[in-house]
Amino acid sequence: MSARIDLIKNKILSENWFVLRNYTYDLTAKDGATLRHKREVYDRGNGATILLYNREKNSVVLTRQFRIATWVNGNPSGMLIEACAGLLDDDSPETCIRKEAVEETGYAVGEVEKLFELYMSPGGVTELIHFFAAEYSDAQRASAGGGVDDEDIDVLELTFPQAWAMVKDGRIQDGKTVTLLQHALLAGWLHL
Repeated sequence: MSARIDLIKNKILSENWFVLRNYTYDLTAKDGATLRHKREVYDRGNGATILLYNREKNSVVLTRQFRIATWVNGNPSGMLIEACAGLLDDDSPETCIRKEAVEETGYAVGEVEKLFELYMSPGGVTELIHFFAAEYSDAQRASAGGGVDDEDIDVLELTFPQAWAMVKDGRIQDGKTVTLLQHALLAGWLHL
């Protein structure tokens, strides 16, 4: 069932980094009543993320980098441990994530598996994230990783039990990363 929406206003508030818009719209409720809503929506484009895992070593490759939004919201260091990810820009999700894997982690992955697509913050952000997973090996290490241009990314290879403990104690707080780690556990790729 589609929502019945009458768009009243679509005003651009900022185009600095991405686009922030203010929408005013009337939503027709199930009972036929009209509800007026005013919402700000941040359009940053769509993205892709990948969990690099190694069954033999029972390990994962994650990244750590400064994230201003976490610092503003109480993360004292602003550093966030997360799965490799990036914006699609003009690439397909698979092309994007292969490029990001090499740039951020240094691994040139082979076959990637598309898992699913999720909205991570649908209350105000348009971004749809494409989730992937791929097995990695030491032989696929093409470079040290660390990002490009203005990125300053640490590459972390962790055993799965270490990564899981970091989720439990709050050192890993990124939603896409927790989702991927849970998927790996449920799929039986890795074990505690």
